[in-house]
Amino acid sequence: MHKVKPALPSFDADGPKDEHREERQLALEYLAEAWNTAEDEGVESLALAHASLFAALATLVRAHGEEATATLVSTLPDRIRAGEYNLERQTH
Repeated sequence: MHKVKPALPSFDADGPKDEHREERQLALEYLAEAWNTAEDEGVESLALAHASLFAALATLVRAHGEEATATLVSTLPDRIRAGEYNLERQTH
C-alpha cells in the first residue's frame, strides 16, 4: 500500500513576504518531489532529513557566514516549540 505523504506548507499569508516568495514555493515543490522519489526508492525519511539539514546549513554558511547562520539557527527552538515546523498542525 502506498502511503500518502504530507504536503509541505506553502509560503502564503503566514510566510515570508518578500519578492522571493514564489521562488521559495517553487523550491519547496522541487524538494518535495525529490524527497518523495527518494522515499519511493527506499531512502528512510530520517536520513533525508539529516542530509537536508546538513546541505541547508552548509549552503547558508557558504552564503552568509558562520555567525549569521548560527544566529539564525539560534531562533529555531522557539519556532519549533511554537509549532511552525509541525506539518500535522499546518492548516491550508
